[in-house]
Amino acid sequence: MSSSGGEKRSQKLRPITDIAARLGLSAEEVECYGPFKAKVSLPAIERALRHPPGKLIVITAITPTPLGEGKTTVGIGLAMALNHLGKRAVVCVREPSLGPLFGLKGGATGGGRATIEPAEDINLHFTGDLHAITSAQNLLAALVDNHLFQGNTLNIDPATAQARRCLDICDRSLRYIETHPDGKRSSSPVAAGFELTAACEVHATLTLAQSLSDLRRRLARIVVGFTPSGTPVTAGDLKATGALLALLRDALKPNLVQTCEGTPALVHLGPFGNLSCGNNSVIATKLGRHLADYTVTEAGFASELGLEKFCDLICRAGGFAPDAAVIVATIRALKYHGGVALDRLTEKNCRAVGEGFTNLQKHIENVKAFGLPCVVAINRFKDDDEDEIVLLKELCAEHGAKCATADVWARGGEGGIALAEAVVEATQQKSRFHFLYDVDAPLPQKIEKIARTLYGADGVQLLPPAQEKLAKWEAAGLDKLPLCVAKTHLSLSDNPKLLGRPSGFTVTVKDLRLMAGAGFIVCYLGDVLVMPGLPKVPAAERI
Repeated sequence: MSSSGGEKRSQKLRPITDIAARLGLSAEEVECYGPFKAKVSLPAIERALRHPPGKLIVITAITPTPLGEGKTTVGIGLAMALNHLGKRAVVCVREPSLGPLFGLKGGATGGGRATIEPAEDINLHFTGDLHAITSAQNLLAALVDNHLFQGNTLNIDPATAQARRCLDICDRSLRYIETHPDGKRSSSPVAAGFELTAACEVHATLTLAQSLSDLRRRLARIVVGFTPSGTPVTAGDLKATGALLALLRDALKPNLVQTCEGTPALVHLGPFGNLSCGNNSVIATKLGRHLADYTVTEAGFASELGLEKFCDLICRAGGFAPDAAVIVATIRALKYHGGVALDRLTEKNCRAVGEGFTNLQKHIENVKAFGLPCVVAINRFKDDDEDEIVLLKELCAEHGAKCATADVWARGGEGGIALAEAVVEATQQKSRFHFLYDVDAPLPQKIEKIARTLYGADGVQLLPPAQEKLAKWEAAGLDKLPLCVAKTHLSLSDNPKLLGRPSGFTVTVKDLRLMAGAGFIVCYLGDVLVMPGLPKVPAAERI
């Protein structure tokens, strides 16, 4: 398997206990999974949280293109560059999912000389977190079905049962299935379906949990269905909490690994920024802040998706705020948003860079909408023209954003020193961070705030399925929750074909989903799939 390039092999990995020591963790405070992987114990986390926090930098990006912008690579390189400057830094990145690994995207451990290691282990089974989540979610679904079969003493309306089954592999054939709850082939089938593990409720619940007791409370309040009168029935009512907690107790602990230069890395949960939280766990981010002077964390996809969720979900749940945001951009991506065909992106074209800048400009505005200092990182490629880079820096300056090049793929931490210096300077500014919306506002008002402010939409339309669910949740007092938007990552809008900075569009909320354990409501915009399929040539064929 190859996802990171061969350059990383020039660096010998250090024992994970040495990496822990760099963060002030003793050998007794980490639970080793071989010589290069470990989990940080919960008592160690409790001790670390008594230390004062350091600076928090969140990495986001412009709207993705088919070529990829290298957001993870830049984030890893930035953390290494901060260490080159004599800062104690840690990088917090999201845990890879097997779905994209074997599907379209490939691995998620960086590239070139800016990787987290051991990459093959991290990209595959790692420490088993996503396997534990898969087991817990499927157990909950089985317990609900069994309760209905065994007499349904909780009076759950079967039509409202909402504990879905999941799988950490893309498999379109499982999107829509029929089950026989009584186990008899002759009985009437019930419509059902699988979703990706990263999109399931147990994953979201674990991502926002901050301790075992908090996880227990969150698991207990997962709504598994409603009675005919509209009363919610929870996993706690089902007496499922203890079993779920037993499966997840080790998965709650953040994973400690290292970059190819020996910078500590916390890799924990949060894949799929278009479907789910799109950020690593609250507990990992909090741990990083209290162990290092600078914590670099990565939000999934672009500012209107991953960054919005980081600010309005992760920061709200964790009680912390970022000190600065970095937007990763590439010259070739700006040309693509400027209308250049994929096979001509290596040709010099300052005009297209200028036209594609409208997309980056919107993301700069989005960062400022949260009151955050902004730095644009130009992820360099060998075909970039110097005139194009100069133009981009001038455009960023005109719109009030610092800009620095990053050559971390080829040069590792040394290639990110200019970016690191710009980021350190940005974190010295006074952050005026604020949430985008009031959590107690009506749900339509919250989604309209997101759509108008971050997408540039003219308005929002809720289709009948979403309206019906919202009315039920309002009656049950379950609507005063933050939102987790699921939409295409390929456009600022809910239409993947609208590139650049689209305007004159309305966002359509097709459906809603209550995730009471995580403590948010999922809004499904446009045609978004919670169980993608494999492409014509899956990445699995290249492993």
